[in-house]
Amino acid sequence: MYKNKMYLKEYNLISEDVKFATNSVVRLKIMATLYKDPQNMKDLNKSTGLIYSSISSGMHDLELKDYVYRENNKYHLSNRVKLQIKEILEFDEMMTVLDEFFNILDNHLVEMIPNESVAELYLLGKASLIEADDVDAFRIYQFIENSLFGAEDVKCILPFYYENFNRKLNGLIRKKKKVEAMVPKNLLTTFELKSRIKKLSTFKGNHNFLLVVTDKVMILGFFKEDGYFDKNRLLTSKNPEVINWGNDLFENFKRKNK
Repeated sequence: MYKNKMYLKEYNLISEDVKFATNSVVRLKIMATLYKDPQNMKDLNKSTGLIYSSISSGMHDLELKDYVYRENNKYHLSNRVKLQIKEILEFDEMMTVLDEFFNILDNHLVEMIPNESVAELYLLGKASLIEADDVDAFRIYQFIENSLFGAEDVKCILPFYYENFNRKLNGLIRKKKKVEAMVPKNLLTTFELKSRIKKLSTFKGNHNFLLVVTDKVMILGFFKEDGYFDKNRLLTSKNPEVINWGNDLFENFKRKNK
């Protein structure tokens, strides 16, 4: 974990320009591909699986920041950015995460995650994808409820009110367990009336992400671009580094919303 903190320290010292580049999964995907070899638009479409409009938009942003340049009809990643990115991130591990989880990360509102936590996004390579199926449509919610059983310490970002989650958390509080939560401002009254959670704070907007971190597990869920929570997929891990990342994400998000 010490090495991860060193990367985060370096990340916090660099320019906003680099944070801009690393805070978009589409831009990261483009940069990862160009990091290996210069490519044209057609090659990028084939290599990344991104649609042309996404490539065009991402490339436009990168060109404006001088992250990429065009030469002989191919796009190149600037040497300056190559050196900075290699120093900041576990780049190979980050790309493995993108390859494995790209659909869930790209099609959901990952930009809601604070920059500091994006810097260690590669740790999600130690996470697993849990998916619902036709037989068990409520598998995702049940998984979260079961993960709360026996927890000693819980931090959660709850973008919506769900009675079963609330009942589980209230049960932990009755057992004198530590529970802290962040909820949307427009749902604060609902939580205050129905929840026993004393350490309750708010965030702006509704469609952020769901986070549940206990002393034993980290659970991360996203909203889709249509504004609905994706109740069919979750990323989860019992790895101590990922749990620490989840705790840091909670604190980073809390600071972001002060």
